[in-house]
Amino acid sequence: MRIDETGIPGTYRLLPERFEDERGHFYEAARHSELTAATGLPFEVRQVNNSVSRRGVLRGVHCNDVPADAGKLVTCVRGSILDVMVDLRQGSPSFGRYAVNRLDAGEGIALYMSGGIGHAFLALEDGTCVNYLLSAEYVPGAMVDLDALDPELGLPWELAGPPVRSAKDAAAPSLAEVVASGRLPRYVPTGGELIRP
Repeated sequence: MRIDETGIPGTYRLLPERFEDERGHFYEAARHSELTAATGLPFEVRQVNNSVSRRGVLRGVHCNDVPADAGKLVTCVRGSILDVMVDLRQGSPSFGRYAVNRLDAGEGIALYMSGGIGHAFLALEDGTCVNYLLSAEYVPGAMVDLDALDPELGLPWELAGPPVRSAKDAAAPSLAEVVASGRLPRYVPTGGELIRP
C-alpha cells in the first residue's frame, strides 16, 4: 500500500496494491501500523458509518470540533463520488485549501483526514455507498456544517444542475459565518494538533 499526503497537511490518499486472479481481485484497504506511521496518530476505529446516495446528492461540508485524534477514513464501496476535503483549522497555513479526489468503488482508494478537516462529496451514480471509519464516536452538537456551495470556498463541483441536499446542508452557514461563530478548531504550528474552540 502507498500512502501519499495530499496538498493539505493531515490528509492522505491510500492506494492499495491489487492482487488479481480468475476469481476477481483482492486488496488491503488499510493497515493500522502503516496508517499510524504515515499520520503520526494511532487510528483506532470507534464508529463505522455508511451512507447510500442517489446520483446528484451532495453531502457536507461537515467537520467536528472534537480533538485532533478524531480521524476519518473514507472509502467508496459502491458507485463513485467526487470527494472534497477542506482545511478548516483556523491558523493553519493551508486554511481554506481543498483537495479533490474521485473515488470509484472498484479501485479501493481511501482517504484519511485528521480532525479539523471538513469533508463533502457528490454522488456520481445511483446507489453510491460510502463507508466511513471514525476514530471517535459521534458527539451530539459537535458537528460543524458549512455550505458546500459557498462561493468563498469555491469548491469545484462541476454540477450539471442543482444538487440534492438535506435541509440541514442546504441551510448551512458560509465559511465567514462559521469563522465568526468561533466554532472551528484551531491549528497549533508545533505539530498540527488541534485545540477545541
